[in-house]
Amino acid sequence: MIYLLLSILSSTAIFIIFRSLKKYKVNTLQTIVFNYIAACATGLLLYEDSVQMTRIVNSDWFLGAFCLGFLFIAIFNVMALTSQVNGLSVASVASKMSVIIPVAFGIYAYNEGSGFQKIIGIVLALFAVYLTSIKPKEDIKITKSLHLPILLFFGSGIIDTSIKYLETTYVEPKGIPIFSATIFGFAAIIGILLLCYNFIIRNRKFEIRSIPFGIALGIVNYCSIYFLLRALQFEGLESSTLFTVNNVAIVALTTLVGVIIFKERIYKINWVGILLALVAITLVTLV
Repeated sequence: MIYLLLSILSSTAIFIIFRSLKKYKVNTLQTIVFNYIAACATGLLLYEDSVQMTRIVNSDWFLGAFCLGFLFIAIFNVMALTSQVNGLSVASVASKMSVIIPVAFGIYAYNEGSGFQKIIGIVLALFAVYLTSIKPKEDIKITKSLHLPILLFFGSGIIDTSIKYLETTYVEPKGIPIFSATIFGFAAIIGILLLCYNFIIRNRKFEIRSIPFGIALGIVNYCSIYFLLRALQFEGLESSTLFTVNNVAIVALTTLVGVIIFKERIYKINWVGILLALVAITLVTLV
């Protein structure tokens, strides 16, 4: 359970850093790219064996890591677009409600338990995510550019499901650092190409402030994936339970952090969502 807790805290730290980018007016895309570079470097530093490119390329998980790297940076951008066009609440709901995809996959593919208590807990978790994320007084146009939240929903769900499948099928415990580093490495390469396009074609300026923010984001981003993978390897906790607890806890905790640190307003319906989140977590973990 300690790895799950560390993954939740790391994901919450990602929220804090992203929220700080707006406050300090730091370039988001450049920060994201340096984040992936830093995350890749962190994984390489934590890898105990020597790094052998031929061994990495010939690994069974190599193609999957490439696809995940592409998805990581693509879904990050979709998340940003969804926030700008549809609203932050829609982006949050679409991203975290996607927990239903890996949960359903775990029950179907790995014959994980799906008793009445657990199903009730998962349903309550979905309601909790929604109620915690919505802001009643915001003008949220869900139907505007509907394809964006749909892409975010399926993209986030596919990422979590793919991580679980690759971890279960191909990745050994000692190979987690290099597997994670490879995913972030591919995301970094794609991000660098995007930056080159912005610098050369669109004449964008380089902002040096994005480097320290990118490094900090990269470290906690790597930790969120690394600890999630370690948690998935714990035999006493099914993936359907883990993903439910992970996503609901992140939504609830980031909401509280927003209130305490950034003085964001929280409505009564959000408190109801947080309470439901605690109930849902209790139900799915005490099966």
